[in-house]
Formats: sequence, C-alpha cells, structure tokens
Amino acid sequence: MFCFIHAADIHLDSSLHGLERYEGAPVDEIRSATRRAFDNLIELAIDEEVAFVLLVGDLYDGDWKDYNTGLYLVERMGRLREAGIRVYIVAGNHDAASQITKHLRLPDNVTLFSTKHPEEVILDDLNVAIYGQGFATRAVTDDLSAAYPQGDSQLFNIGLLHTCLDGKPGHEPYAPCSVDGLRSKGFQYWALGHVHNREEVSQDPWIVFPGNIQGRHIREIGPKGCTLVTVENGEIAEVEHRDLDVMRWSLCELDVSASETIDDIYEQVREGLQSALDSAEGRPVAVRLVLQGACSAHSTLHADRERWIQEYRALATGLGGAGIWLEKVSIKTSPSVSVDEVLERDDALSGLLRAIRDVELDASALDDLADEISSLRQKLPAELLGGDDPYDPAKPEMLKETLEDIKELLVNRLLTTE
Repeated sequence: MFCFIHAADIHLDSSLHGLERYEGAPVDEIRSATRRAFDNLIELAIDEEVAFVLLVGDLYDGDWKDYNTGLYLVERMGRLREAGIRVYIVAGNHDAASQITKHLRLPDNVTLFSTKHPEEVILDDLNVAIYGQGFATRAVTDDLSAAYPQGDSQLFNIGLLHTCLDGKPGHEPYAPCSVDGLRSKGFQYWALGHVHNREEVSQDPWIVFPGNIQGRHIREIGPKGCTLVTVENGEIAEVEHRDLDVMRWSLCELDVSASETIDDIYEQVREGLQSALDSAEGRPVAVRLVLQGACSAHSTLHADRERWIQEYRALATGLGGAGIWLEKVSIKTSPSVSVDEVLERDDALSGLLRAIRDVELDASALDDLADEISSLRQKLPAELLGGDDPYDPAKPEMLKETLEDIKELLVNRLLTTE
C-alpha cells in the first residue's frame, strides 16, 4: 500500500485580490497566504508519509519577481527530500517554459516533465508509471493527451495533465481533451490541473481536478486544498480531499424580504456573517455581502447606502473570532410596493414613472455626454481609478450603467414617498 498527493494551481506568491485596500485587513497574512497553504501541503505530505507528490501545473503565478520564490521552493522541496518523498511536476499556462525567465536547480527528488513531448517515469519500487508533459508556451491549444502512450497493464498508471478538459466556464480553453480520450489510455488515475474548483470527473478511471490550494478572490469560494489518494494491491482504495487553505472566501447572499425594519436586516446580516465565520473552521474569511429581495426598509437602505455599508463593515469587524472582512457590500433590494401595479394605474405618478423608465440614451448621446464629463476623471480619487474594477465616468458603457442606477433611484424614491 502507498499514498500520494495530487495538487495543482498553487500560484505561488500570487496576491489575494480585493482585500488589501480595506482598513483592518491583515496585509502581511494576505500576501503570504499561498506560501502558507503550500507549507500545509508539505506538512501533510510528511505527516501522511506519502510516496510522492504530483504538482499539476501553475506552481507559479508567472515569471518570478525575484529569486525569493525559487529559493522558497527549493527549501520546501529539500524538506520533502529529507523525508524520502519524490515530487513530479508539469508546467501549466502560468509557468510555461516561455513564461519563466529565472531558474534555480531543484533537489534531485524533483522531476520536471518535458514541455516538448510526453515523458514516462517508472517507479520500480511501487510498480508505478507516471506520464506527463508541461506547457511550452502559455497558450497550448492542442490535445496533449493524444500523444501520451498507452498504459502498461502490469503497472499502476498515472497521467499528469494541465487541461481545460472539454471546456470549463471561466477558464481558458488550454490543452482541450475528452473524458473518452483519457479513458482510452488505460490509466488508473488522471491527475488534472487548471480548473480551480475541485471535481471528480470520473471514477472509472479516476479523473480528478483537485482545485487550487488557496482561494485568491471572491470567485474562488469555499474550502481549498489537495487530493490524497491511497493505493492498495494496484487499485485505488480511497480518494479524499484535504483542506490546505489558510484564508477562506465566502458569498453571503441574504433575502431580506421578510425583514420589516432596518434593525431586522441588521440582525439578519449578523447571523449571515457569523455563519460564514463558523463555516471557515477557524480561518479568517473574506465575505461578499449581498442584500436582495423586496422589503419595506428598501428606501432607508438606499437613501444612505454608504452609511449602511460601513455599519455592516463595523459589524463584521466586531464579530471577533479568526477575523472576517467584507470584500464588498452589494445592496440589491427593491421596494415592497410593486412598480408594475403603479404603472397599471392612470394617474400622475404612474405617468411620471413611465416617463422615467422610457428614458434612454443612444450611442451618439452617450459619446457627447462622455466628452462633457471627461474632465471629471482628473478630479476622482486615485483608488477609484485603479484596482480590479476601476471607475471611469467618461466611458459610455459606464454612463449607461449610471443612467440605469439613477432611474432606479428615482423610481424607488417616488414609490416610497407616494
């Protein structure tokens, strides 16, 4: 019997997005999150006395800023060497051969597969064959698996492949392949990478995406880690997920329709945030809070939106525990009064609402308006113009979104003051 770890998409030294700009966020902890998650992987490998570790692409997040990333990796690989643990690596799109310009020699327990053609490594002591090929360039659009050899019926065969498989939403279509194509190779286990959500694609044979080891933004919510595989008598006995992340992301969507007052909503937010903190199992957690639903407190929320956003931030800060921060607060409630009901009436209010709803700006009007307010851009705070979601009032598409927000605000104010 032996065990091995399958991990992928480490993105070593990648920053976590959307947190550092908020007061109270532990900047140093955030910046070191991927390293600390990788340290957990090393500790797990040693504690479980695994025979080898598979790292299936995107070990790095692109070219190293300096040699510190390489020095860190060499030291961690050295720890595995001391424990008698071998490591097998294929390059992915983020650490393709064409992407990495700095190199350090890795310890002799580490095998980095070729980026030119599939390679095979035989572990005679375990009766195991491992096959792999890394990315030579960032955008590999060929089916790399097609060139992999057929599995040896006398061995336990493992394939390493960084791939989108048959296409996954939100991921680049790199090294596409099919389940049937992988199955035809006769391998017992396909260790995949590239998709950041864990997925057991097949159990006959086992085809697994372990997901990344540390969530880096709000699109990577929930537990993150690796897959621990146990093999007995040449067959897979157990496949289990193990958490490695040191910080968790959570989407807290609350339907506040049943809340009659602003205090009711506040208590509902408290419960939602506490639940997110509890589910993080002792880890710090970054939460996106979304309030939605038709409620009587809608006008109060929208009349002083910034105040309530800060109230909820203060609430999160005061919850204690391992720590919770609001990555974003989105208030998407609607008035409890039905707009459609008012529009069906024949009075002054319904006529005004219809006029507001019918306001549109064509392309030329948007361009003219963008030119008129372009000077405002220079007066905006720097934090609005930078980051992952910069605001530019001179962009026609943003003007259109702003118009819709204004229309919604006018409608809500009219309904709540009827």
